Amino acid sequence: MGYTRSEQYDEKALEGLKQNYKEVLMHLGENPEREGLQKTPERLAKAMQFLTQGYHLDAKAIINSAKFHEEVSEMIVVKEIEIYSMCEHHMLPFIGKAHVAYIPNGWITGLSKIARVVDVYARRLQVQERLTIQIKDAIKETLNPLGVAVVIEAKHLCMMMRGVQKQNSVTTTSAFDGEFLKNSTRSEFLKLISTDLH
Repeated sequence: MGYTRSEQYDEKALEGLKQNYKEVLMHLGENPEREGLQKTPERLAKAMQFLTQGYHLDAKAIINSAKFHEEVSEMIVVKEIEIYSMCEHHMLPFIGKAHVAYIPNGWITGLSKIARVVDVYARRLQVQERLTIQIKDAIKETLNPLGVAVVIEAKHLCMMMRGVQKQNSVTTTSAFDGEFLKNSTRSEFLKLISTDLH
């Protein structure tokens, strides 16, 4: 029995990307016909479609697919959501974690939907600053909560592999709205995401 992988790609985009990546290899001084590189343009084309699939996803639709009326008014925190995104300036990865919280105002969503919203925006060419705000805004506009908070901590390979080559730098961005603009609420959130409770 052979192994068959089942993935879906936009075939037209795939062909265009393959041709472009073949040319890139030639411009780099490589021979795209040598054994080790023959399938590289196709692999890279598929990888890029996967890494940018967020362009074809709707964060608000994802939240609305599991939106429930619930009389809860306590903070809900989903922390340490893995992020794998691509810096739009150099198209190199940045990797880290997102911490997301909201205070319901009559509506909640499935916990996995918060992680999916993070992926929708992370799987695009991004800057961390915009990513942080997009996650906040999607939750705010869909659930209309009393407040939303998002903190992202990430390492950027564009800073580690090239440029300043600083291996241990971590970039932290935050976006707060509603109740989280109050010092006491924001402090509670920051304490929760920095404490290991499990």
